[in-house]
Amino acid sequence: MEKELSNVLPESLKGKIVSADEAASWFENGMTLGLSGFTRAGDAKAVPLALVERAKTDPFKVNVYTGASLGSDIDKLMSEQGLIAKRLPYQTDNTIRKKINQGDVLYIDQHLSHTAELVRAGVLPEIDFAIVEAVAITEDGMIIPTTSVGNSPIFVQKAKNVIVELNTNLPKELVGVHDIYLPEKQGERKPIPLTNSSDRIGKIGIPVEFDRIKGIVLTTETDSPSTIVQPDEETQTMANHLMSFLRKEIEAGRLDKTLAPLQIGVGSVANAVLHGMLTSEFYDLEVYSEVLQDAVFDLIDAGKVKVASATSITLSEEKGNEVYGNFEKYKDKLILRPQEISNYPEIVRRLGTISINTALEVDIYGNVNSTHVSGTKMMNGIGGSGDFARNARLTVFVTKSVAKGGNISSIVPFVSHVDHTEHDVDVIVTEQGYADLRGLAPRERAELIIENCAHPMYKEQLKDYYFEALTQGGQTPHILEKAFSFHINFAKNGTMLEKVPVTN
Repeated sequence: MEKELSNVLPESLKGKIVSADEAASWFENGMTLGLSGFTRAGDAKAVPLALVERAKTDPFKVNVYTGASLGSDIDKLMSEQGLIAKRLPYQTDNTIRKKINQGDVLYIDQHLSHTAELVRAGVLPEIDFAIVEAVAITEDGMIIPTTSVGNSPIFVQKAKNVIVELNTNLPKELVGVHDIYLPEKQGERKPIPLTNSSDRIGKIGIPVEFDRIKGIVLTTETDSPSTIVQPDEETQTMANHLMSFLRKEIEAGRLDKTLAPLQIGVGSVANAVLHGMLTSEFYDLEVYSEVLQDAVFDLIDAGKVKVASATSITLSEEKGNEVYGNFEKYKDKLILRPQEISNYPEIVRRLGTISINTALEVDIYGNVNSTHVSGTKMMNGIGGSGDFARNARLTVFVTKSVAKGGNISSIVPFVSHVDHTEHDVDVIVTEQGYADLRGLAPRERAELIIENCAHPMYKEQLKDYYFEALTQGGQTPHILEKAFSFHINFAKNGTMLEKVPVTN
């Protein structure tokens, strides 16, 4: 072990090595923790799991801030043990989701670029401990993160104490991949000097004074594999529709075959749509996104992507073994940044990104719900979709037209919760087709979305609603007492269909 640590930990810090259990003993009820991790990658693992064990005999509660969702069942186990009082800004675990919707865990759903700003401004409670997974700590005081950056830089900068989980099971080639840049406080901030996806504007690691590191915990735990499912026939069809749209943009002279920097949201559908570019004519693609998923590395392997910038690498087990087992092959094409930079509105607007994210439901005027099932039950959170949607060159939302075997229509008269207003949505894509909403008035949007994106079993029902709404007039015609009729019918009858087909 001594030899293993020689190149990743300064001699002066070896006296700070402690067990996860000892580190867990330092926490008190009501403290606030800033944990590394973004979408099941680069998350602190050993100390949070030790906290779970301690809480079994010594119950207490803490507030948990992260970059995004955590792996290793950390949210699940911590919430089962009653450890979490308040959680932000994003999660994907079913157990904590239930606790949130029952009111047992307070949840703050935030745009992912906003958390660092609120910590910096002192709006949120002060962080008592930042717990950050690292592949190395350099002699000149740099914590080198592992497979994500997330909010770790601002957590380290503002926390009273820092604990480093030094993971000795990850490739040392990760050193040099990160680009850590922290903006000045608002009101004194200079323009972010990033004009290309490939630009490096910061340091290779997170600066830290050694006397602020309270402990170092050695780990070998790997990231939890991505839960993304493989593309299916419907997602391939959606990808084909999106390719058709992009080709028309090229014909119109608004894009060329290198497209524009791509942002792809987390999720199986968005990942599958990106996967559809493998056989396309597009080349020399740039990715400026939050998460690099399997499809990005498939595109790198195919020679389609020349640079990929994000805040996290989240891979399936098979792809993870392939990538981390041969990391030198990818290293010069990858940049991992703090999430406030990967999602920074100024940069998104400057680069002119194409933003592709997943919707839970879309209404006939183009408003998008990406967070709340039936308007009240939190699914995961808005994540970074809002950071990109409002500022991208092209904002695309993708969704299958129906769910639950056809009992739910993803196209509804009025979304039950609005995350992205019609003003921020350019293109809707389902397996039925796509609707380019740019330059269209609400009435034009409604007809196009119903015709091109709705499932055939719901088209007439949507048209009936819309035509009745037209009789009442208005810039955006609605029948208030029927606007949520689809959702009400599902709650009562288990289907959004007004007339259930009779089968013999």
